[in-house]
This record gives sequence, C-alpha cells and structure tokens, in this order.
Amino acid sequence: MNEADRRLLRQSRVRLVGELQVAALWDALLNRELFTPDMIEDIQRAGSGSRRDQARQLITDLETRGSQALPLFISCLEDTGQETLASLLRTSRQAQDPSRPSQGKLAPVVLGPEELWPAKLRPEVLRPEAPRPVDIGSGGFSEICAQDRAKGNADLAYVLNADPCGHCLIINNVNFCHESGLRTRTGSSIDCERMQQRFHLLHFMVDVKCNLAAKQMVQALVELARRDHSALDCCVVVILSHGCQASHLQFPGAVYGMDGYPVSVERIVNIFNGTGCPSLGGKPKLFFIQACGGEQKDQGFEVASTSPEDRTPDSDPEPDATPFQEGPVTVDQPDAVSSLPTPSDILVSYSTFPGFVSWRDTKSGSWYIETLDSIFEQWAHCEDLQTLLLRVANAVSVKGVYKQIPGCFNFLRKKLFFKT
Repeated sequence: MNEADRRLLRQSRVRLVGELQVAALWDALLNRELFTPDMIEDIQRAGSGSRRDQARQLITDLETRGSQALPLFISCLEDTGQETLASLLRTSRQAQDPSRPSQGKLAPVVLGPEELWPAKLRPEVLRPEAPRPVDIGSGGFSEICAQDRAKGNADLAYVLNADPCGHCLIINNVNFCHESGLRTRTGSSIDCERMQQRFHLLHFMVDVKCNLAAKQMVQALVELARRDHSALDCCVVVILSHGCQASHLQFPGAVYGMDGYPVSVERIVNIFNGTGCPSLGGKPKLFFIQACGGEQKDQGFEVASTSPEDRTPDSDPEPDATPFQEGPVTVDQPDAVSSLPTPSDILVSYSTFPGFVSWRDTKSGSWYIETLDSIFEQWAHCEDLQTLLLRVANAVSVKGVYKQIPGCFNFLRKKLFFKT
C-alpha cells in the first residue's frame, strides 16, 4: 500500500472502527483474495472478539495487503451494502490524487530483492574487531559504587538469583523459501552461536530454533510463554531474521518467517503479557531483534573522519533488508490488538532505528550482534543492561560508510544486572 492510501486509511480509522460491519465482510474479503481464511480467523480473535476490536484489527492489517488493498476493500464495502463508507474512502482517495483513475486496477508494484541493488550502494565497514570500550559518564569510582549499591537493593534492581536464571529462545532464520523473494542471511549462524554462548554464560537455558515459518515462530513463542517460570527470574528472546516496517501501536517493526510472512514485534511482545504469561509477572522480559526496521540507508552526517586503514576492503556487508513487500507476495502482518496492556518489565532492543536497514557482514555476522556480544563480555559483570546498550549503540554508530544505530523501547521498572 502506498503512503497516500495508508494515510487515508489512518485518517478514516475512527469512523471505520465505529461503523464498519465486519461480519458482512468476511466472504467478500475472501472472494477478492484480500485475506486468507487463517488471516480472517486471526482478525476475528482480536482483542475481546467484539465488532470494534475486529474492525480495528482489520484496518491495521489492511495496510499490509499490497498496492491494491484499498481499492479492493472499497469494492468489498460496495458488495456488502456499506456504500456510505465506500463513498467516503473513494471520494477522499480521488481528492488526494486527482490524476488517479476512478476505475480500473493499477498494476502491482514489486520492489526488487537485495541482490538486485547496485554493488556501489553496498557499504564499507570497519574491521569486525571488538569495539573499543567507551566511558559513559564521568562518575569514576563513585559511579561504580552506585552500581554496586543498586545490585544489592531490590527496590533499585531486579533480583536475578535463580540458577539457571531463565529461558532464552533464539530464532535464527537463515534460509527462506524461493517464493518469498528473501535472500539467504549468510553470516547469521555466527550471530546465533555468539548469542547461544553468551546467554549460556549468563546462566540462561538456551534453546535454538532455525528456519521457522511465521506460524511456527508464533507457536514457539507461545510455548515459551506457557512454561512455568515461577522458579526463574528472567526471560530472553533473540530473533535473527529479515525484517520490515509494520503498522503498530507501541513496538514498531516485524520479522519474517522463512515462508516470507512477517510477524510483528508488537505481537511477539504481546504473547508475554500478564495474560499470556502470568508466571513472568513482575520479572524482566528481554527481546533482542536483529532485523531491518525498513529500507532506508543512513548516510549519516559529517563528523571527524574515520581512518581509512580501519576499513576492510574484502568485507562483504549486506542489509537484513527486505523492501516492504507489495503485489504478488501475500503478506500476513498481524499486529498486537488495541487492548495491549501497558507494558511493564519489558525491554525491546532493536539492531537499527525504525525505518532503516540493519547491516550484516557475511563473514563476521551482524554489526549489532557482534558488538552486543563483545560489550556483554567486557562489561556485563559490573554494569546494568541499559548502560550496556548505550555502549552498543555508540560502538555500532561509528561503523561503516552507511550508518546504523541500535535503540530500544525500555519499559523496565528497575535496573537489570545479569548474573555472571
């Protein structure tokens, strides 16, 4: 769906949610192949299952259904006698672009896969060496003492005394089905091995699953959430895959299954809320996402130059990118429902800023995971998680010609110090 149609849909969202008769739409949506039966079932189960919740989820998911989604949806409204809403959308759409024909279908636009990008657009990167430690703050010894005091104070820091500390699930999608148009993520196995070893050293029970389809990813996450975490103190999810932008309420982005279908980060996080995972209530739930947040390449702005000798001519970086799929590639992008409770004890760490690509070297793994592993190795014994992630962001931000900066959505209530 192009940006103009997406904007129109969002502007009309309140009225659509208020008036849309979704029960009359299911057959029309299936007949016009806007959604599959499984997608319809997901929409029907949204929230409490009320008409408004279903309508809200339908509008959210409609943005992911390709370049013809809005005109086809308007046709579905006409087919089911909802002419007032159909006329509203049709008139507004025509007013936004008078040159757009009022009838007839536009040819779907399919953005090319990564391998078609010109070689000259691929970035150069620094040598994949461990990032140099960066001093954060100037507190010196007093800052270290403050960290030590926080560790021993349950009001300031989470208590991670259990051994093992908790479960860690790593989903590593390397190979994708041909129909998806997604490229093999060479180098991702290096990332997976790093994270497996790192969280094992941090006293987690690590489970690795590779090349999962979107539904299998959701199933693995639900199975993890349904385990009894009563005797454990924390839970970690690491996802290594291609990614894209996604409509969202709180947590942006989506990650692809090996079948080319995306699962939104918001849905992933929502699986571990108080309802779906009560035994983790009040305990930290950490998500590390190595995937693109979109298609943009950040060229940065001019600061002190990087030494030419730090560049590796034979390195082979590529983005964990996949352009936002439209046209023939059927996309199922279920977001979390609108009734997602206010998140607490959750941290989602993204490898890149929403909307931008995330770079991965085919020989040494992704910038983000490589740096995350190195920073944890050097500093996890004495610094809290948020400080560690600041170090990661700083170290990644100085790499390469094209730029990348990790970030996080932090809803933790206390500091978190790993058990080392």
